[in-house]
Amino acid sequence: MSAEAHNDHAVDHHHDDHHHGDDHDHGSFKTYMIGFLLSVVLTAIPFWLVMTEALAPQTTGLVITAFAVVQIIVHMVFFLHMNHKSEGGWNMLALIFTIVVVVIAVAGSVWVMYHLNTNMMPTHDMQTMG
Repeated sequence: MSAEAHNDHAVDHHHDDHHHGDDHDHGSFKTYMIGFLLSVVLTAIPFWLVMTEALAPQTTGLVITAFAVVQIIVHMVFFLHMNHKSEGGWNMLALIFTIVVVVIAVAGSVWVMYHLNTNMMPTHDMQTMG
């Protein structure tokens, strides 16, 4: 085999090896469009609820929060391609760990702030002192 033929064979071999061992889905135009349309709908509905004041403010807040959670899931599935099969399940395990840590941090912070507010000394009227 000549050097030129060997180089051509090596170049062809490298061009055929695109996957490098990763077998996760990179998405298609159809899945990206589905994700995009779901994202638009999941944004438009809360926007409409706020602009028209169709629900009570507390209910609107809960509905917007629910739509936000669904939209996070849509983005993770359709754009980040996260599922239980990608990276041998390590992506999902890392996501679950992150969610647990964030929930602990947020819940702990809210708990501490609530108890600090409840147990603080009552405010005194500074004008009556002195």
